Amino acid sequence: MKPMSPFFSTGEGCITAEVRGLLMEILKVRVPLSFELALERSGLSPLLIKGKSILPIVQGGMGVGVSAHKLAGAVAQCGGMGTISSIDLRRLHPDLMEGTKYLKPSPESKELINQANIEALKREILMAQEISKGRGLIAVNIMRAVNEYAAYVKCSLENGVDAIVVGAGLPLDLPDLAADYPDTALIPILSESRGIHLLLRKWEKKGRLPDAIVIEHPRWAGGHVGASSIEEVQNPKFDFETVIPDTLAIFKTMGLEGKIPLIAAGGISSFDDIKRLQDLGASAVQLGTAFAVTTECDADDEFKKVLAEASPEDMVDFLSAAGLPARAVKTPWLTQYLEVLPKLQDVARKKPRCTMTFDCLHDCGLRDGNSQWGQFCIDKVLGSALVGNVQKGLFFRGAGKLPFGNQIKSVPELIIKLLEKSLEPPLHVNPAY
Repeated sequence: MKPMSPFFSTGEGCITAEVRGLLMEILKVRVPLSFELALERSGLSPLLIKGKSILPIVQGGMGVGVSAHKLAGAVAQCGGMGTISSIDLRRLHPDLMEGTKYLKPSPESKELINQANIEALKREILMAQEISKGRGLIAVNIMRAVNEYAAYVKCSLENGVDAIVVGAGLPLDLPDLAADYPDTALIPILSESRGIHLLLRKWEKKGRLPDAIVIEHPRWAGGHVGASSIEEVQNPKFDFETVIPDTLAIFKTMGLEGKIPLIAAGGISSFDDIKRLQDLGASAVQLGTAFAVTTECDADDEFKKVLAEASPEDMVDFLSAAGLPARAVKTPWLTQYLEVLPKLQDVARKKPRCTMTFDCLHDCGLRDGNSQWGQFCIDKVLGSALVGNVQKGLFFRGAGKLPFGNQIKSVPELIIKLLEKSLEPPLHVNPAY
């Protein structure tokens, strides 16, 4: 009889509390062996990016400051892909924040804040790399919609990140920006096959293809979602059952079969979800909120509590200041904002300066007076959420249940949970709470 793996008991793969406790002690010493064994026993396929085989689990980028070096480093150390969100990371560094928060509005102040954020991004990358110690992959997520997009890409490349992930707009210029860094994986985030086809044709002309593509489902993802309007969020054209086969058909037509891994994002919470998506043709999955409620997440504990305890009735879709549909928990700030939104839209006008001085977004509904977009400072409210201020913060969250319900668990525990087979009948991906 073979000795029992610490990941699996006899039968269907159920783990007892006693064995799980023993496993967590083992993980402190034998993390690499343990997770590789878990993947092998799961029957899932690994994710291959730039010739490196990792777990088929990607941690999504979450700003402001929610996914930084602690979370990204922990995920990579377990053998997955950890992602740092690049936006306004100075908030995690007291010295950088102290040197920039009292500046008076001016072009010089804007430049000082941007320099502080670049320094913070550099620090976060280096600290994440120290935690991961070469395991997994460290990525940086950069919104195409931010003003300092190109500067964040440059900083990430120069500091040796394994991958750059770009959403909130088509990153048609990313191959040009990364032309001198052929070993860095370039990963766009899109939601439908039409956009994927357009990007592939544009990138192919530049002599470079994506090293993976994240397919984000707007109905289930958190934060900014890849739809053109709130009404379109529920469109069935975004279903994985449609987008993944259509994208694979595009690959076949272009002679790209087997060359670009697809990473499904939105509503994933179990081994069964991952298995089903791999059977559909995806290579891996991306989770955001599930990682945001781990002990290693860089945000305040109150932030994690708000996300973990939110019910389906607490979730709200609305239009962000970036002009994109977004999803968040209906906290006191969001409730009040939505109540006064019509009045704010009536008095919308172009402002002489950015509320936070450094013009984080290239186009901003509040600063630019666009009454059809959100009328709030997104950096300010996300920054308040980061420190757990429920009264003033905007708490982005994905829809759907979390792997551990309302419990806060560690990154290793979450990854083990996702890799273990369930005794329960498989549910449709994106199940209800």
